[in-house]
Amino acid sequence: MVTAPIEGFSTKFGDDGRNLTASIVNDLGRAIVTEAFTQERAFPTEAELCLRYHASRPVVREAVKMLTAKGLLHARKRAGTVVQPEASWNLLDPDVLNWMLQRSFSIDLLIDFTEIRMSIEPRAATLAAHTSTGPQRRAIVDAIGRMLAADRGEEDSLEADIGFHIAVLEASNNRFMRQFTDLVETTLRFSITRTNEYKGVPRASARDHKRVADAIVEGQATLAGERMRDLIKGALDLLLTAGNRPHRP
Repeated sequence: MVTAPIEGFSTKFGDDGRNLTASIVNDLGRAIVTEAFTQERAFPTEAELCLRYHASRPVVREAVKMLTAKGLLHARKRAGTVVQPEASWNLLDPDVLNWMLQRSFSIDLLIDFTEIRMSIEPRAATLAAHTSTGPQRRAIVDAIGRMLAADRGEEDSLEADIGFHIAVLEASNNRFMRQFTDLVETTLRFSITRTNEYKGVPRASARDHKRVADAIVEGQATLAGERMRDLIKGALDLLLTAGNRPHRP
């Protein structure tokens, strides 16, 4: 029975045992994504996991079930639980994406996700100009206010920037676009810092974001979409340049 720590994940949890299942999921998920476990390096048995985490079988089974739902594991008859290849992972799951972003930096991952943003956020801005409610528009305006305050050193620029993009997705009133809010937030926490570094500035341009917000608030749908596209295209171009990739239309 394996009891020694395996490189890539922790065995330390809160003494009160709260959120033990979530802690095990996070620990094992990160270990799988960072290749502490692979198809060649066997995943621990249920008994080994119970011993390692001082957890009951139901708790361990629930954690494994959640990782299986994320595409990281697969239970096979007479073969036990095995790690799945990356092609099987649910990359739209915020947890999976977060674990992937925590491993060795991959600019290709940020480029791929920014491409997805290009297909979603400009349309979200267009819809927001058409369908957003008063409170939703105020949320967008408030986010711009926070970005401007960040320029004065009075707010957290990263949180304000993320808040703007989330507010626009929410204001689209499209139930599927709203499902991307957690995913966008997860990725922006990594990509905003990188693109600002490549741009040589401490924070994103509040002015450029305000141009998008103004178009939404004024109900100029086409202009809102165009300005959001320009905003994200600028970030994409920076990533492509940094990664020595050809620029795309």
